[in-house]
Parts: sequence; structure tokens; C-alpha cells
Amino acid sequence: MYRLGIDLGGTNIVAGVVDEKYKIVARASCKTNVPRPESEICDSMAEVALKAVEKAKITMDDVASIGIGVPGAVNPKTGVIEYSANLFFHNWEVVKMMQERLNKKVLIENDANAAALGEYLAGSAKGAKNAIAITLGTGVGGGIIINGKIYSGSNYAGAELGHMVIVKDGKECACGRKGCWETYASATGLINMTKQKILSEKLDYSYMLKLCDGDINKVNGKTAFDAMEDGDPAAKEVVEEYVAYLATGLVNIINIFQPDVLCVGGGVSNQGENLLGPVRAFVERERYTKHNDKQTVICKATLGNDAGIIGAAYLD
Repeated sequence: MYRLGIDLGGTNIVAGVVDEKYKIVARASCKTNVPRPESEICDSMAEVALKAVEKAKITMDDVASIGIGVPGAVNPKTGVIEYSANLFFHNWEVVKMMQERLNKKVLIENDANAAALGEYLAGSAKGAKNAIAITLGTGVGGGIIINGKIYSGSNYAGAELGHMVIVKDGKECACGRKGCWETYASATGLINMTKQKILSEKLDYSYMLKLCDGDINKVNGKTAFDAMEDGDPAAKEVVEEYVAYLATGLVNIINIFQPDVLCVGGGVSNQGENLLGPVRAFVERERYTKHNDKQTVICKATLGNDAGIIGAAYLD
């Protein structure tokens, strides 16, 4: 039997047919086009699901279940998306609506949790007993796997790791608190640090700005890393500051959970060892368990956007 995973994002809806070896054998996608009514988004999800099944050259009879990964607060028990800022919905009975359209068992989960499960089943955390996956994007997403199961707390709203405070009275976060980890460690945080450094340089010439064709609005998550590689000292300072903030949060997570594996995904993780090498060095200095024989392995997530589809497909 196959399973079907749907990644419902603020920009795209992607459906994938996943086999018993956790391989995506076919996929289909469309634009989310929010805001629009719940029924229309359900129609689109059903449409891409059926297209993916057709591409896989199977029928819905060959699909055991359907899982959906959604950004925001979801309740897997009731099948309700309680709140999703990216989709502009409150208390959306998405499972009921999708089961009516596809006549299949449907499950939902937070997208970061689904991605963590995907990495646990088929990615960089495969073989681990306990694992945590972090995604560095617009914010910082987190998913926790304990004894092979998603941990999301008693109210299904756990693992919001990006919203632990690492700087008292620090930068204001979109959640309303100040000093949240994601304000500093997300790709958005890195971009803001890069822009601030460019603006603070008391020079007639900024190498980082040159890489952006003189337009500060073209700064992205690669700018500081690329400039550092070329020997720019200002960029090196940005990267070192970013690494310190990122690693501070990772140390906190490791001290609390002591996972076998902590994998880092999202666009910033594409810097590979330029990022993870100094992050590991920081963690090794600061972690509470520095004298223990067994230590958490910090590595790059390997499945990319496929993690959420695979994890959603194998929700239970």
C-alpha cells in the first residue's frame, strides 16, 4: 500500500505519493492562492492529491491514508486547524472536509512536526531513538521526536522552539514577545543582521553591498557567507554573530532534550560546514554534558521539502 502526504503551505500546495520505503514516487502541486475560502483550498488539495495518484499510476484504492502538514496550531485529535497565520483561518475542520472529498482516512499535523518525522523515518535522523529537527526559514520551525513519536504537548502546540527567549528585552518578535530565538536565528534574522552591518559600516565601500549590486533590498541569507568566503572582515563578523545566536538556542535545546540527533534544515543550512562547523564548536564549549561519552550529533537535514511530505504521509 501507498500513503499520500500533502504539504499545505502559504505559497504552494504539494502532494506526494509515498511508498513503503518512504520514497516519493509521484507528486503534483498548485498555488495556494490565499486568502480564499476553506472549501476552495480543500478542492485544490483534493485535486493535487488525485493528480499525484494518477502520476503514480495507481488508484485511490491503493492509498491507505492521507496526511496533511500545516503551518500553525493544529489539533490532530479533532482534525481542526485552530489557527494558521499564513492561511488566514481559525478553527478550520479540514479533516472532515477532506474526508468528504476523498473518502479516505485523513490526518493532520503541524508542518514542522511532519518534517521532523520525515527526517526521522528517512533522512538524517534515521535510526535515532530521539531526534529534533530545526528549520531556519522566515522563522525557526521545530519538531521533536521522542521514542519514535511526535511530541507536541498536552495541547498539541508544543515544539515552538523558535519562541524561547535568548535575549532579555531583545528584538521584538512577530509573536509579541521580545528576544525570541527566531528573531535572531532565522533567515530573516540573518538578513536583518547583514543589512544592519552594511548600514553601520563607516566606509565609502561595502563588499557585501557590492554583492547585492548596490541595492540593500537584495540582501539574502547567502550574502554574508558569500562575502566572508571572499575574505570580507565585516561579513565575517556578521556570520560569527549569527552562529553565536543560533548555537545558543541549540545548546538550550540539547540541554533540555538530549536527543541522539539534531538536524538543521531550511535555506541557511545549505551553507553546510561553513555554518555547522562553528556551530558545533560553540555547542561543544557550552553544553552541560561536555564530559559525557554520548553526545548529540548535529547535522544538516537531508530531505529538504520532501521531509514534510514523507512525514505527513506516515502520520498515525
